[in-house]
Amino acid sequence: MARPLGAVRLRKANSAVLAVGVALVLFVLLLVISSSTPDFSPARKAAAALHPLSPPTSPFRKSPAGAMLQPPPVARYNLNNVTTTARPLENRENILLLTPMARFNPAYWDNLLRLSYPHELITLGFILPRTREGNLATRELQKRIAHVQTQAPERDRFKSVVVLREDLDPALSPLASQDERERHQLARQKARRAAMAKARNALLVSTLGPSTSWVLWLDADVVETPPALIQDLARHDKPIVVPNCFQRFYNARTQAMDERPYDFNNWIDSDAARELASAMGPDDVLFEGYAEMATYRTLMAYLAKDDDNDDDEGERDLHEEVLLDGVGGAALLVKADVHRDGAMFPAFPFYHLLETEGFAKMAKRLGWEAVGLPNYKVYHYNE
Repeated sequence: MARPLGAVRLRKANSAVLAVGVALVLFVLLLVISSSTPDFSPARKAAAALHPLSPPTSPFRKSPAGAMLQPPPVARYNLNNVTTTARPLENRENILLLTPMARFNPAYWDNLLRLSYPHELITLGFILPRTREGNLATRELQKRIAHVQTQAPERDRFKSVVVLREDLDPALSPLASQDERERHQLARQKARRAAMAKARNALLVSTLGPSTSWVLWLDADVVETPPALIQDLARHDKPIVVPNCFQRFYNARTQAMDERPYDFNNWIDSDAARELASAMGPDDVLFEGYAEMATYRTLMAYLAKDDDNDDDEGERDLHEEVLLDGVGGAALLVKADVHRDGAMFPAFPFYHLLETEGFAKMAKRLGWEAVGLPNYKVYHYNE
C-alpha cells in the first residue's frame, strides 16, 4: 500500500544514542550544581561579593540555574576602616597588582608566583593591546591564570584576576613594537608614553576597589624581585616608594655576568631641567635619558652602592631612602589613597611631564611625596 504523502516513519532509537543523551543531561546538571558552589575557603566565601555588579576585587557566587536574579544590593563601605600601614601582612591588607602587558614573559609569571605575600590578599590586573603580539600574550596569560586558579593549591591562588584589552589604535599603542631600540626612540616617546598613560589609567579605574590598601605597578618585563617585595616596600610606609631597576647581562670585557642600570625615570630634579622646561611650549614634553635634552638631573640608577662595599649595616643600606621628583613604572608601590585622591598618569603634558613622571608630579601637587630605594634592586629582562 502506498504511504500517504507527508507521513514519517518512526525508527526505534539506538540504545547508544540514548546513553549519550542521558550522559549529556547528567553532565549539564553537574555543571550547573558545581558552578553555583565555588570551591573557596571559609575566609574567601566570607569576602565574596553577593552580586556580579559588586567591585571586582572579590569573587562572586553565581545564582542557581533558573533562579530570579535579585536586584543589586546597596553596598556601604567605610574607607576609614581600610588600613595602609608599614605592616601590611600582619594587618591583612589587600594588594592590587597591576601590569600593562604586550607580550608574555614566562620569567615574569614565575617571579610573580614566588611573591611571599599571601596570594589570597592579592588581586591581579592586566591590560593588553589588540595586536598580534597582544593576542598571543593574552592566550599565554590566560593559560597560566587558569592553571593557578583551578589546579594549584588554594594558598597559591590569587584573590581575583582581571584581564582587560585596550582599544587604542595599534599604531599609537605604547607596545605596538616591542623592539627595545625602536620603542625608546625619542621621536616616539610622546605618543608612546601618552598611550601608556591611558592604558594605566584604564586599568586602574577598572580594578581599584574599596578594600584596596596598596597598588603595586609591576612591569611585564621585570623578571626578578625579592620574594618579599611587597612587604619590603610597604615597611617604609611612604605614599609612593620605588626600588632601583637594573638589568643583568654578560660582560664581554670581564667575561662574566654583570648588571647595569635600566630605569632612568627615577630622578631628583635639577636647575638645568627646570630651565629647559621654562623655555618649552605648553604642549612640549621633557624626557629623561636623551642627549638632545640634557637635564643633569640626579638619577637614582647611579646612586646604588656596589655590593662589594656592603658592611655590617647592609640591611639599613638596602632600605636607604632618597626623595624623588620623578618615578618610573618598572616596580612602583603606591598607597591606594594616593590614587583615590586623584593622582593619575597624565596622558597630556603636565608640567612638561607624561605618564609615571607626570604621576609623581601630580601626586606631589596633591601633597604626597615619593621616595626611592637606590640599593634595593629589581631586574628587568635583558633583550
